[in-house]
Amino acid sequence: MSLELSPTTDWSDLYRDGEWVDPDSGEQLSVEDPSTRESLTTVPAANEDDVDAAYETAAAAQSEWAETPPTERAQVIQGVVEGLQDHREEIVDLLAHEAGGSQLMGETSVHLATDQASEAATLPRRLKGEQSASNIPGKENIVERVPKGVVTVISPWNFPLNLSMRAVAPAIAAGNAVVLKPASNTPISGGLLLAKLFEAAGLPDGVLNVVTGRGSEIGDRVAGHPESDVVAFTGSTPVGRQVAATAGENLAIAAMELGGNNAHIVTADADVEQAVDAAVFGSFVHQGQVCISINRHLVHEDVYDEYVEALTERAESLPVGSAHDPDTVVGPIIDESQRDEMLEYVDETLEQGATLETGGETVPVEGVEDSLVVAPTVISDTTNDMAAACNEHFGPIAPVIPFSDIDEAVALHNAVDYGLSGSVHAGDVGTGKQIADRLETGMVHVNDQPINDEAHVPFSGTGASGMGGYNAMEILREVTETKWISLQHEPREYPI
Repeated sequence: MSLELSPTTDWSDLYRDGEWVDPDSGEQLSVEDPSTRESLTTVPAANEDDVDAAYETAAAAQSEWAETPPTERAQVIQGVVEGLQDHREEIVDLLAHEAGGSQLMGETSVHLATDQASEAATLPRRLKGEQSASNIPGKENIVERVPKGVVTVISPWNFPLNLSMRAVAPAIAAGNAVVLKPASNTPISGGLLLAKLFEAAGLPDGVLNVVTGRGSEIGDRVAGHPESDVVAFTGSTPVGRQVAATAGENLAIAAMELGGNNAHIVTADADVEQAVDAAVFGSFVHQGQVCISINRHLVHEDVYDEYVEALTERAESLPVGSAHDPDTVVGPIIDESQRDEMLEYVDETLEQGATLETGGETVPVEGVEDSLVVAPTVISDTTNDMAAACNEHFGPIAPVIPFSDIDEAVALHNAVDYGLSGSVHAGDVGTGKQIADRLETGMVHVNDQPINDEAHVPFSGTGASGMGGYNAMEILREVTETKWISLQHEPREYPI
């Protein structure tokens, strides 16, 4: 499979009904490289007429696609897997330019997207119903699992490729058509790139349609389109609430993976070195711009000073700078609004009495007037209600909060509205599991850190972190529904 997937490729068309078409608006959006602050390319700025056309196309194509044999649907998804593998280097480079992703982030994104698509390729032959006995003599009950129809996917900018793929691939594999609206910061790797991959894999026209544009202009129409049967959204909790409410007006199923305030619990019996190793990855990979990254470090007072010292030393040793440098670990924040918000959280936390151990400022990048790189930041003497701890800071920031016993640690963990992921280091797996059982969160990892995602294992949150689920059979239940068919094999007697 040979595709042109570089940042300089012509990305100026929408993808609809198997064709690359001009936007109805005739307008384009500029895509900025976060490392250089320069414009990479332009993509279409779709309007509501473009959105309507995408849904009409999807609705018209869905029935025939749903009747396509499972093996053929699986072959298309497997073709996407091959495309990801064949073009791994180009995609990693694209993610560096568009999302500010380091080499590690790009390779991880391609790996996760490949895993998601590989799992989705197994779904067409796993769409099984059931047969059950009836209370009525001579009746047979059959329950089929059928596609919902048209699935809307609204994906974020932080890990655009795999967070689009995890919804798009299963939805298509199950026999649905899809309208994909990627984030305006990452419209290529979160949207138009997927169109090229599925097109090259032989997906029939109209089954996948991609609309790029400003959320402020087309977001409500996408989330609330009457042809949409499912809205799969990944993003912040405030926006997710709006999207779910808009989708609910049409009684569309809302699968929401929203914000997190994930804690990394380190007890007095923990191996501090291992806990810090995990913490460095969990706090600073992709600049902390991960919904399941560590937002708070909860550390027992007996090992608190040792932990803070080691974490600070490690944070200061991380290579920072442009995402185009292969040695960079901590690259740029996606844009200045995100950068400014997280730095405001840091300033407010220090004003509230916390201590800055390291970081808390931008790092100059050669040739860039207004750098988006934020230094890895460690803040000690923090409490749960300080700005960088009670808010989802979404940056390379590590507030460290002391606790005196396990009950206090659990209480601190559970005191927030979010419940997405978390981690525990407690000296042994058994004790860690006992603590994990008490944590109010959808996912928790013992002797590890919170950033884990495997396509065959359910991924979901609780509370303000969303509703519904992804991966494995969880996403299949979101994009399909059951249909009861009863067969009366012999004449039935009625009471009237």
